[in-house]
Amino acid sequence: MTTERRTPLDRTRVADTALKLLNEVGLDGLTLRAIAKELDVKAPALYWHFKDKQALLDEMATEMFRRMVAGTPLDPDDTWQERLLKSNRGLRAALLGYRDGAKVFSGSRFTGLVHVEQMEDGLRLLTAAGFTLPQAVRATSTTYLYTLGFVTEEQGVEPLPGERREGYDLTERTRLMADFPLSAAAGTEIFQNYDEHFEEGLELVLAGIEKRYVSAPSGARGTARPATTNPRTTT
Repeated sequence: MTTERRTPLDRTRVADTALKLLNEVGLDGLTLRAIAKELDVKAPALYWHFKDKQALLDEMATEMFRRMVAGTPLDPDDTWQERLLKSNRGLRAALLGYRDGAKVFSGSRFTGLVHVEQMEDGLRLLTAAGFTLPQAVRATSTTYLYTLGFVTEEQGVEPLPGERREGYDLTERTRLMADFPLSAAAGTEIFQNYDEHFEEGLELVLAGIEKRYVSAPSGARGTARPATTNPRTTT
């Protein structure tokens, strides 16, 4: 008689299973008990690897980031604008791959240094383009927070691409707001065409960064010196 060999239980396997289950049950339904059942183990076995649910969410967010980096090719000759566009498009795509992906990612702490290489490269690119280090940090964190907030709201309406939550019927919304025509008409700008609106909003953020840190007169408060270096220079 042969005995079936089980795949060893480790952090990677638990996190991978949790990410798959997330699409079925959402963040509220993602319990350690449910994950243990999916893995066909007892719930206490998971505590050897994660002390609580937040520790598991941290590992899930880290794995999401690993997959994002693998799927977002960057070019060392990117301008700072191109780098911020690519990075935030990649982040949005990664978050949209999971139900409640933005909620999982928000507030989580990376479990290793998986993010540091990309972070270092991005900061080096921005500082070479004329940003001070604080300005480079502010530019990257502002675009990151825009993307995270955008996807959080987007997934509140469409938990997964092509899936729409009940209560977001635009025709009904327009009827209920008949006495407020501008607000009623705004629904089509708020609750649909997310790809288009994300791109427009990201470009607005980049334009603000350029206006404040690059194009403003030298010596203006909170601005960088006018960038005289080649924005594609990375060293």
